[in-house]
Amino acid sequence: MTPRTTARRPLPGGADGVVLLAAAALLVGTMCSQHPHPSFNRVRRMDPLSTLFPNWCFFAPTPAQHDFQFYYRTLSEAEETSEWIPLEVIAGRRLRQIAWYPERRAEKAIFDLGTEVLRHLDKGFGPAGTLPSYRLLCSHLGDVIAASGGAPAKGFQFSLTRNAGYDTSEEPEVLFVSPYTPLSRTPAPGVEGVPA
Repeated sequence: MTPRTTARRPLPGGADGVVLLAAAALLVGTMCSQHPHPSFNRVRRMDPLSTLFPNWCFFAPTPAQHDFQFYYRTLSEAEETSEWIPLEVIAGRRLRQIAWYPERRAEKAIFDLGTEVLRHLDKGFGPAGTLPSYRLLCSHLGDVIAASGGAPAKGFQFSLTRNAGYDTSEEPEVLFVSPYTPLSRTPAPGVEGVPA
């Protein structure tokens, strides 16, 4: 029996070696530019337009880590206050939503409206209550309440809570409770349960 010899492949040199080295440098540079530590900023400074080393956190530099949940309660004509009712904004996911999901805009709009109101609450409720975002939230909630088909309501109050979504180990935190808002109108067309 003769010993088998294995032929070693030579290391790529010339044009192949340069391409391999450039691809490795791009991969390492891209990975380093994603790191949040300031010491990795010099990699990003080498490419100010992010053409060689893309920065994937461009669209969400500080991604949301919590969900906002709105609750509302109504005041009936008989002066009885209902229990807090969750406003269902996020619908269950379907397979088609991978490619087409226009309903996501409504969810995102509610999230953005709540964020804007919260940003202005440090100045007190007076300025925050005059914001268009607050008025839009009140209008939307009024439409939902009127379209719900429940007992006629005289007014409502809503709260904004922050929770960790599917993580049930974290308790929801109440961020804001609105004052009483009178309700005396018909819902706008296009709200769920209201014919357009």
